[in-house]
Amino acid sequence: MSSPSPKSLPQWLRLGLSLALAQSCGATLLYSDYKFNPLEHLGGVAPYFESRDPPASPSPPQGCKPVRAAYLNRHAAIYANDFDYEEYLEPFMSKVKNHTKIDWSKVPSLNFLSSWSPPVTDAEQELLTRVGRVEAAQLGATLSFRYPHLRIPAHVWTSSAERTEKSAQSLVRGLESDDNGIRVVSVYESEESGANSLTPYKACPAYSSSFGSDQSGEFIKKFTAPIAARLNALVPDFNFTKENVYGMMELCGYESVIRGSSPFCDLDLFTPDDWLSWEYSADIMYHYNVGYGNRASGFVGLPWLNASANLLLADKSDEDVYVSFTHRELPPMVTVAMGLFNNSAFGGVESRINDTMPLDRINYRRAWKSSDIMPFLGNLAMERLKCTGAPGYDDGDYYRVLVNSAPQPLPDCADGPGTSCSRKGFEKYMQDRRDMCTGFSAQCGVDYKNSTDVLSIYSDMKDTGNGTFVGKRGEGKAYKAF
Repeated sequence: MSSPSPKSLPQWLRLGLSLALAQSCGATLLYSDYKFNPLEHLGGVAPYFESRDPPASPSPPQGCKPVRAAYLNRHAAIYANDFDYEEYLEPFMSKVKNHTKIDWSKVPSLNFLSSWSPPVTDAEQELLTRVGRVEAAQLGATLSFRYPHLRIPAHVWTSSAERTEKSAQSLVRGLESDDNGIRVVSVYESEESGANSLTPYKACPAYSSSFGSDQSGEFIKKFTAPIAARLNALVPDFNFTKENVYGMMELCGYESVIRGSSPFCDLDLFTPDDWLSWEYSADIMYHYNVGYGNRASGFVGLPWLNASANLLLADKSDEDVYVSFTHRELPPMVTVAMGLFNNSAFGGVESRINDTMPLDRINYRRAWKSSDIMPFLGNLAMERLKCTGAPGYDDGDYYRVLVNSAPQPLPDCADGPGTSCSRKGFEKYMQDRRDMCTGFSAQCGVDYKNSTDVLSIYSDMKDTGNGTFVGKRGEGKAYKAF
C-alpha cells in the first residue's frame, strides 16, 4: 500500500508533524550543550566549589531543624604549597623567563606568555591569598545564615600554621555579630601529640607525606606524554617536560585564587580529557596518601569523628556550632573513618580497594574524587537535627553529614528523613566505626611517650588556653587576616 503524500494530509496534521520535528531537533541541540570547568577538577588546588554530588538539598528535611553542628574545614586558598612551588611552579616559571628568544606572541594558545608574569614568589609560599580570606569570611557569614537560631560560637579551633590561623580569623570576621565575640584557639601542630590535635597525621609515624607519589607519578608520565608532544611540536626550543605540563595545569588553580582567573585554564590549551587525567592523577595520590589506599587513614580520622559525634549526642554542650580548621590531609582521613567516598562500597572486596584505582587508565565511575572532597576551604559538617512532624518519621533526633554542603548518606545508617539517620541508628553506626578504626597509637606505630587515641581539645583546654580575640575593627593594631 502506497504512503499518502504530505500534501494530502490535513493542514492541522501537517502543522503538528512540523512542530514535533522541530521540537525533536531542538531537544537534541539542547541536551548536547557540553560545558566543562577545569577549576572543578583540580583536586587539592581547586578553588572552593560545591559539587552537589549527590544533588540532595543541603536544607534540612521537612519538619527538621539543626540544633547542633560540628565543622572541620581545610584552610582557605593559598599562593602555593612549598612542594608544588619547588617541584613544578618555580621550574616552569624560571624556564619561561630564561627562554627569551622564543616569540610567544606567535604561538597558538600560548601567546599570553609574551606578557605573562608569575603570580607567586618564593616569599609568598603557604600564605593565604586575598581570595582565600574573602571566601573564609563568606563561609562565616554562610554559617550564620544556615544556623540563625543557634548560638554564635564562643570559640573557633585551628591548627597552629599561619594559613589555618588566618583562615579561622577571617571566618570569625564573617561570623561574629560584635567585635571580640569569638576566641580563636590555636592547637600546636606537634609530632608527639597522639590523636589530640587537628593535625594527628603529623604525630603518626606510619604516615608519610610522600605516600602516593610513586603511583600517581606512573599515571602522570602516561597522561602528560601526548600533551608534551603536542606543545613541543608548537615550540620545539622549549622542550616541555611532564613536570612543565603538570605545573602549567596547577597554575590554572593557583593563579585563579591569586588573580581571579588564569589563561592556563583555557580549554584550547588543555582539553577536558587533559583535565580529567590531571584530576585522576591527583585522586591516585590522595587515595594512597590519605584515602583508602593508606591503612592508617581511618585510624587517624576516627578521633575527630568520635569526638564530634559525642558532642552532638550529648544532652548539653558548651557550643551549638563547633568549628575547626586544619590542612588538606585530615578531612579525607575523616571521610575514610566514616566510610564515605568508598569505591568498593557497593561491591568488591575491601582488601582489593587499590584495584579500583588502576594506574593505566581512568576509573570514571569512582566515588573517590579529591576535587569534591578537599578543594581550598573544603568543609565536612555533622549535624544533629530535631525533627517534629516529618512525614513518615517519628519525632526525635536525627543525624546527617554534609561535605561542601552536599548531604552524604552514611553507610548502613539511612533510616531518617533525607540522608539522615535516627539517633539509634547513628549510635550503632558510630559503634561500628569505632570497632573498625579505633587504635591510633597502635596502628601508627607510635614510638614516643604519652600518646593518646582521644581528641579532647573541645572539652579540655588546659593545653591550648582559652584562645585570643581577633581584635576590634579599626584599632591601631591592624587585623592581620586581611
